[in-house]
Formats: sequence, structure tokens, C-alpha cells
Amino acid sequence: MSFRVLNRNNIYYNLCSVNYVFKHGLKSWTGGIKYDGFKYFPRFPEEKDPEYEPSKLLMIQRVKPFKGNEYWLKKILVDLRLDGKTGEIAIVKNIPEMIAKLYKIKHLIQITPIRTPNGLPDGNDLRAGYLKENGEFIVTKRVQPDEVRLRATHEFQTDPARLDSETLIKQSREKWNNPW
Repeated sequence: MSFRVLNRNNIYYNLCSVNYVFKHGLKSWTGGIKYDGFKYFPRFPEEKDPEYEPSKLLMIQRVKPFKGNEYWLKKILVDLRLDGKTGEIAIVKNIPEMIAKLYKIKHLIQITPIRTPNGLPDGNDLRAGYLKENGEFIVTKRVQPDEVRLRATHEFQTDPARLDSETLIKQSREKWNNPW
């Protein structure tokens, strides 16, 4: 197999110009959206990034073995209680201190943000939720009784014009025995 180099000087010049752009920037690239540590230049100037709310909780699952790692990595896994079987899950807050720890063991774990499509549980619904494997926390809200329907049911049961069960059974038996 043979490779053909067309022009070494041209390739070297292109690499140097790329490095120059990274170090000094382009004069024609004005504006941009400044983020922490870098500038973002959207393809279209009127293009806006969609609003994004980061997840408050993260689901951490260990996917690599505990054995054979350095002691400082094992200490982080023990702190997160991921020192047992492979595939164990831990729920942690999405805060900078925790992200710094997770960054050190990123090759040993899988991180999934926890989403709540049905909203967060309130005080009465704390036992009525479950966490799926894809990071969705499903909250099943407790059904609250409707006051209008409760009142209508009570009025129906206490209505004197209503036929009681004994009368209905007696009339049904008579119709069964003598249909004509």
C-alpha cells in the first residue's frame, strides 16, 4: 500500500494556519456568544439556543470492575457506595463538587440525568414513584376524590324514591317467572 503526498509545504502551511487561528482568532469572526471559557459562533446570527434546565439529580451506575483501580478511585467509589456488585446504582445531586468527583471516575461509571416528566412528588405522593432504567422518575399522583361526585353519590343513596336492592331482586324474579 503506498501513500502519495502531494505537497508537504502546503500541508505544513495549512497546519500552521489552523494553529494561528486557534491562538489568535480570526478578525472576521466578530460577535459570538461568550460562555465560561470559550466563545460560541452560531451558524446563523439570529439562531438562539433553546432554553435548557439541567437535571437536579444524576443516576450513577458502575459499569467497570472495582478491583484493579488506584486507591483514590476506589475511595470515591466507596464514598458513593458503588463498591459492591457491578451495575449498582447511586443517586447524587448535580452540584460542582460531585461533578468533579464523577469526572475522576468517568471511565468506571455511566451517568444518566434523572428527568421527571410527571413533575416532582409532593408530601402525599412520596411512596408513589419509581425510577426507570433510562433515568425517568415516574410519579403516580394519588387520586383525590371529587367533592361534586361524592355529594351526588350520597344524595342518590339517601333518596327515598330510589328502589332498594330487595325490591329490584323481587321485581326481576317476577319478570323472569312471568315474562308476558
